[in-house]
Amino acid sequence: MHVVIVDYGAGNVQSVQFALERLGVREIQMSDRPEVLQKADKVIFPGQGAAGAAMVKLKDSALGEVIPSLTQPVLGICLGMQLFCSFSEEGDTRGLGLFPMKVQRFPESVKHPQMGWNSIRELKGPLFKGLNAGAYMYLVHSFYVPLSEWSTATAEYGLAYSVAIQQDNFYGVQFHPEKSGPAGQQVLQNFIQL
Repeated sequence: MHVVIVDYGAGNVQSVQFALERLGVREIQMSDRPEVLQKADKVIFPGQGAAGAAMVKLKDSALGEVIPSLTQPVLGICLGMQLFCSFSEEGDTRGLGLFPMKVQRFPESVKHPQMGWNSIRELKGPLFKGLNAGAYMYLVHSFYVPLSEWSTATAEYGLAYSVAIQQDNFYGVQFHPEKSGPAGQQVLQNFIQL
């Protein structure tokens, strides 16, 4: 099992690496080289920070074209999941366009960012095998992906939103599985076993 973590300067790649090592994954590589991603068995696409700056980095390294063309399982985490979408209100940023949705800012009625633990519900799909609705995950974000036909888990923070999405080989989670204790480890284990 060769897992590549996309290292484009917009994610905490080491915490993801350590979480995979705890699961017994031995072949872990961090890279921003398209040919390395294309040869991987699984690709993890983390992200934190601003959407616009992250997309500039992806375009500069040609990853903006390569990631949507991948055929193996790809897991987007936090900003990585948001960049799978067509557009983000954060900096009026055009995303990778894998999901035809607009990432939106949480309403002013709630504190930004949502930071801390939140329960996830309406779990569907292989990422959530062995987990029960109400499992708690760790989140840090001011923007959210709306509910849609691609939602595989939901959460509430002022409104209901997609905390996970999936289409074909692309999986996205808004929470940080690498920081979410045993439940997060289960999500990563399920992804590795796809």
